[in-house]
Amino acid sequence: MMEMFLMIEPWHWLVLGFLLLIVEMFVPTFASLWFGAAAIIVAALAWLLPISLFVQVVIWLVLSAVFLVAWFKFIKPLSVDRTKAGLGGGVIVGETGMIVLSPQPERAGIVRFSVPIVGAAEWMCRTTGEEIAVGERVVVTDIVGNELIVRSMQSPTLSQKNRQV
Repeated sequence: MMEMFLMIEPWHWLVLGFLLLIVEMFVPTFASLWFGAAAIIVAALAWLLPISLFVQVVIWLVLSAVFLVAWFKFIKPLSVDRTKAGLGGGVIVGETGMIVLSPQPERAGIVRFSVPIVGAAEWMCRTTGEEIAVGERVVVTDIVGNELIVRSMQSPTLSQKNRQV
């Protein structure tokens, strides 16, 4: 009778593997993904080779541990979001965006970038005195604290002013 309960077929491992993969969709930690992948591999091995339940469990545990170590040591460091990964504020200078809230002398405006820069798509901004309307394209010229200093892309640059003189 006890033999019947310990009988695990390859499809049991396959179902376990797919259930763990489905769990990963709802809990995005990349932990159950590796346990599920290991279970699917054990299902393939159990289908191809006559291996005991003890060996199947050991293979599953070893593969799960290897996959987890490989994830945390080798794969995850490659997938670090480079928009937030220790980059200095200087990477923002020269980027172009669009004004969504016009900066005024008494309050900062908001500039939106098409792609998040250093972890945010919208930044507070100020100008060096020029008036910029909502919807106008701007370029970042400097950073002061947490605010960007921007200028209109329509305004002539310093080099263009020098050529006109």
